Amino acid sequence: MLERLKSTVRDTFIYSLSNIAPKVVGVILLPLFTAKLVLTDFGNWDLIDNIIQMLAGIIILGQASSIIFLNNSNEYKDQKGTTLFTLTTFVLCVCLILVIITEFIIIKYSSFLEHSQIKAEYLRLTSYIVFFKVLNNLFLAKIRAEEESVYYSVISVSGTLLLTLFTIYFVAHENKGISGILTAAMIVEILTTFVLLVKIIPQVTVRFSKSILSVALRFGIPLVFSAIGFLLLNQSDRFIIKFLLGSKSVALYGLAYRIAGVLNMFLVLPFSLGLLPIAYKYFRQPDDNRFFSKLMTYSTFVFVWGFVFLSLFSKEIVRLFAQQSDFYSSYLVVPIILLSYVFSGMRLTASLGMMLTKNTKHIAWITIGASALNIILNFIFIPIYGIMAAAVNTLVSFVIFYLITQKVSNKYFRIDFENRKLLLMIVAGSIFASAIYLLPAMNNILQIAVKLIITILFPVVLFLFKFYEKAELDILTSPSKIIDFIKGIIKGAAKPPTDTDAMIRP
Repeated sequence: MLERLKSTVRDTFIYSLSNIAPKVVGVILLPLFTAKLVLTDFGNWDLIDNIIQMLAGIIILGQASSIIFLNNSNEYKDQKGTTLFTLTTFVLCVCLILVIITEFIIIKYSSFLEHSQIKAEYLRLTSYIVFFKVLNNLFLAKIRAEEESVYYSVISVSGTLLLTLFTIYFVAHENKGISGILTAAMIVEILTTFVLLVKIIPQVTVRFSKSILSVALRFGIPLVFSAIGFLLLNQSDRFIIKFLLGSKSVALYGLAYRIAGVLNMFLVLPFSLGLLPIAYKYFRQPDDNRFFSKLMTYSTFVFVWGFVFLSLFSKEIVRLFAQQSDFYSSYLVVPIILLSYVFSGMRLTASLGMMLTKNTKHIAWITIGASALNIILNFIFIPIYGIMAAAVNTLVSFVIFYLITQKVSNKYFRIDFENRKLLLMIVAGSIFASAIYLLPAMNNILQIAVKLIITILFPVVLFLFKFYEKAELDILTSPSKIIDFIKGIIKGAAKPPTDTDAMIRP
């Protein structure tokens, strides 16, 4: 079973490469954005960026998942070319409707937009970015379905590098602000579309199939509701803050969310990309329950430890990326958002009971319910407590999201999670992370040293509470076994599991 863990870590890393790159760039460019954009413009850009992500996730109507399903279905495997043409045509029409509606709004409300912080130019660029992004997502899903991972990664990473260069040019050199950021994104999406078409066109059979479209919509549209719920849960607070408090508050909250997103970027997101393929692979295998239980424990350990580290150094990280002092206070919100990401990561494993038994219909209403709760809480408490309330509301919603997910999921496939250990990690991690609010002013070097010591103490304290099993301690206290474990991840499993697999046996 140790080999399963090695495989999980290895596959998670492979799946994450192309998906992490754009988010890394988003963080890397933060110093440029905070230097070139005033607080209000940064807040408006954060809203526009979230609108783009939301529209791209909704407009595609779940057809990225549909094309993977149909491409690998025995029933439709001989109609891959027809499927590609049908879904591309459908998605293209939906995207054209979005562009037409946007142009109508720009013409109809031109006088209003002239005096608005959200200019007509921003709306037009946003519609074109979404247009090409949706097409690219569909084409990339087709490439994933064909398991051409190298090509997929090359396209994704190349696009990310181009986006970085174009953004630096338009924002730093041309000083175009929000329009420069959006122009850079549009150019990269267009270039990506043309490159993908070279790969996609030879695979197309020019024949539209109503039956294939019907199947694709029945499969994909239910996934839209889950996507909408999750997008609302993660991003609706920005719009409510804008409505209730204004763009400056959005800027502070948006920066805090992006800093906390480092945990999601490097730990939660890669884990989510690798989880389901691994889970399906080991479902109904010997010790599958124990494997999933340990997967929850170990992944949560990593998430919480990352939460502790990033919380303690949130002030330094914010000052590293924020080039104006107006942004500095956003660090106060970071630890709370980080803890939300921990529960978001835990929810992934908790949902396996529904995912593995194909009872996914519940995921949508659980997600929408959590997002509705978050929206209600935000309207109640943000006017009173500001952006700190938005962060706490998000945390409360994610905790409830996780608990209900685990409860419902266990009805279909019960996994005996180590709840005592999970609770211990959450409580201990929260106590350690809260030191960021309590540490007195001191010399910078001394402060960094204290924070590092607190971070290192997290796994030590778990040991005092008998968190580790004997087999786990045998590996953790043996440098040679740790090195062997890392080698196994890099090289891949070359032989059957050995007795070291006892580390995750009862």
